[in-house]
Formats: sequence, structure tokens, C-alpha cells
Amino acid sequence: MMIVIYFVKRPSGRRIDDSKLHDRDGAMRVSREKAAENRERILKAAAGLFRAKGFSGAGVADIMQAADLTHGGFYGHFASKDDLAAQASRRAMRRSAAVWQGVVSDAPDHPYAALLDHYLSPRHRDDPGRGCAFAALGNDAARSAKSVRHAFTEGLEPLVAILTDAIPGSSKAARRRKAVTAMATLVGALTLARAVDDPRLSDEILAAARRELLAAAGC
Repeated sequence: MMIVIYFVKRPSGRRIDDSKLHDRDGAMRVSREKAAENRERILKAAAGLFRAKGFSGAGVADIMQAADLTHGGFYGHFASKDDLAAQASRRAMRRSAAVWQGVVSDAPDHPYAALLDHYLSPRHRDDPGRGCAFAALGNDAARSAKSVRHAFTEGLEPLVAILTDAIPGSSKAARRRKAVTAMATLVGALTLARAVDDPRLSDEILAAARRELLAAAGC
């Protein structure tokens, strides 16, 4: 009896599905480090695409393509698109908090004004894919699953805390109230500035919000 063995060569440049690179004996198993790396790539791609296009505007296939991974590997990392939306939003908001901390550290004499300058800048307005998740996805989150709304709830507190510490004043309770007001104003102003198609009006919205927030804080 003659046995014929076929050798199949994988095409070069083909995306790899890490959910299928193993068998029961562990052959070709993706390392934990590689799996974690792939998961981070998905989260990074999703965080950017969701903020740029909205939760409904970016599908799983689009996200996996942006991460340079095959569609089939998605459910090895996330239970659903809602799960991804929640985790990608958390990632975006953690990074926003880290950026805000950096802004405050670089401007110890006027941290609140520096935060306003950072947030209400034309650069931030014109790059939603790398900006504030609340301004980019707040309306989407309000209509999303509870897990997504919970992620936004958790992500809001660190930003409000940074604002509370940055706003002048002796009473923490008063500074907290001003911080919540400031956060709502910042998100609303940025959303409105992005919505209009008149560049001068958009700039006016950002400048007016900055001026009134500084005045309200006594700066």
C-alpha cells in the first residue's frame, strides 16, 4: 500500500487567526504573550475606530482588519461587540486620564487653564479618533448596553477628580461641583464645535467655552 503525503505551504502575507493556531496536543499554539499582544491590537484599533465612526459605524470585520488579524479570532478575545465596546472605551478613557495628568504636571502654576487649552483646542476637535471618548461616543453610550454605560461611569470619575484638583478654591465640595460643570461644558462644547460646518463658529464655540469656564473658576 502506498501512502501519499501532501505538504501545504501557507501563502505569504496572509493574516493569522490566533484562535485556530493550535490543536489538542498544543502544536503551533500561540503563546500567551502573543495572544495578549493581539488582544491589545484589537483594543487599540477599536478605540480609534469607535471614536472616529461611532459604535455602529465600525463593525467587527473593520476592527479586525485594522488590527491586521482575521475576523475568526475575534471571539477568542471578546464575548461580543458590546464587550469590546466597553473594554475599548475603558482603554480610551484611561489614556485620556493619563494625558490629563501629564498636562497638569507640565503646568503646575496654572493646571486648570492648561487642561482647558488642551481639551478645547482645534487639534483635539479635528482628531476625534484619538480624543475624548465622552465627546465622541457619549450619545452612542447612552443607547448602548449596560456594560458600556458602566464603563463610561467608571471612566468619568478619574477625569472629574483631575479637574477637581486643578480648579482653584479651598472647598473640595465646591471644586467638585465646578469640576462636574466643567466636564459637562467641555464635552458639550467639543461636540457642538465638531457638529457645525462653519469653521469660524466652531472656533468661537471653543473660545467662548474656555473663557466662561475660566471666569466661573475665578481665573
